[in-house]
Amino acid sequence: MSYLKHYGFKFEPFNNAPDRRFFWSGASYERALAKLKFVADRRRGLAVCTGPVGHGKTTLARRLYDELPDRKYHKGLLVVIHSDVTAQWLLKKIAEVLGVKEITNDKVELLGRIYSQLRKIHSMGKKTVILIDEVQMLASRELMEEFRGLLNIEVQGFKLINFIFFGLPETEKVLALDPPLKDRIALRAHLEPLDISAAMRYVAHRIETAGGDPDIFSDRILRQVHTVTGGAPRQINTLCDNLLLEAFLTGDHNLTVDLVNRLAGEMGLTKRSVCTVLDELFGAGDKDQVRAEIEADWTVDSGDEIDQILSFLDK
Repeated sequence: MSYLKHYGFKFEPFNNAPDRRFFWSGASYERALAKLKFVADRRRGLAVCTGPVGHGKTTLARRLYDELPDRKYHKGLLVVIHSDVTAQWLLKKIAEVLGVKEITNDKVELLGRIYSQLRKIHSMGKKTVILIDEVQMLASRELMEEFRGLLNIEVQGFKLINFIFFGLPETEKVLALDPPLKDRIALRAHLEPLDISAAMRYVAHRIETAGGDPDIFSDRILRQVHTVTGGAPRQINTLCDNLLLEAFLTGDHNLTVDLVNRLAGEMGLTKRSVCTVLDELFGAGDKDQVRAEIEADWTVDSGDEIDQILSFLDK
């Protein structure tokens, strides 16, 4: 019996490949979607959506693209897959999205054709919106200056081209490479981790969408899944997928918290506590003394991550 047939799934519920069928309308996502649609509709120029790895930015970008109607928008979605992007490549890609017929290597001529095409799109009653995913990879002042130059193209007080950036939190540092561009950001949206209630609904939604029974996971199991993943959707997907596969392969469907913790450890999700790290660094006998010495300067909490601890101790 196959994995899918065993659980009654029509397709895999926790595959991390972006799939519009599984987009979950949590409050954070709906709020971000509404904000980004507003910027596109009002032609505000530039909006930025950020979030940590695995929090659904790419899925959100694809949903936004789908929900911008063709009758109103000339739209494009570019995904940056490497960091060796040049200004020439960027302008050519934008020209292609806009439908420029002849792409030239001459920058001045290419910009002229882009401007003419934007005017043509505007005369058709459409708004031009280009979504760019993984913007943190465009870490070049020259590239940011190109975006700023394109945003200066206006008619009757409206931007002829609008950009919506999606990227990791370090996208803010990339934008800061060109302060005038950063000043032009009309709106920011940030995707937050799912809280426990939202995480439970998220998992149930994916299972139901795949045709399965959401009661496969107990509330106790889901609470532990949320704890070790920190509410990151991609990590929730991976851990839930591993739990189901383990149960299928072993034939033991009595999922336990210990199993969640073991799989999370294998995936590198388990966080070590401050006390554990201090034990490792100084030995159990010295832990209390070290803790007392640093507590005046830093609030030690059993939930703090190892990177935070080591960063502090480096001081």
